[in-house]
Amino acid sequence: QLPVVESGGGLVQSGGSLRLSCASSELILNYYGVGWFRQAPGKEREGLACISSVSGSTTYAESVKGRFSISREYAEKTVSLQMNDLNPADTAVYFCAASPVSLDSCELTESPYGHWGQGTQVTVSS
Repeated sequence: QLPVVESGGGLVQSGGSLRLSCASSELILNYYGVGWFRQAPGKEREGLACISSVSGSTTYAESVKGRFSISREYAEKTVSLQMNDLNPADTAVYFCAASPVSLDSCELTESPYGHWGQGTQVTVSS
């Protein structure tokens, strides 16, 4: 069983929205830095957005800034990624990852994240 689980992926038309959720039955995500990544066919995995464990500060990749928003739901112990104005270039498998490092900021590189999910497919049709 993987430590984190993503949900909310699916098929959406260009210009549409999806909300992904990251949850864990093993980790209390409220205490972890959490990042969202994606990997399109034939491409390297790309960091999209992250939220720090201490201050809740966020960081976004330029490719999604202004369209995607990461947030914590403390009561549910989950982290969501709201994706708006989707386009076919956003088609990929989206991964959630958790970092046990307590920091006031977060990174979009993979190395701090030791707990990964299996990913959820997002397909945007034109």
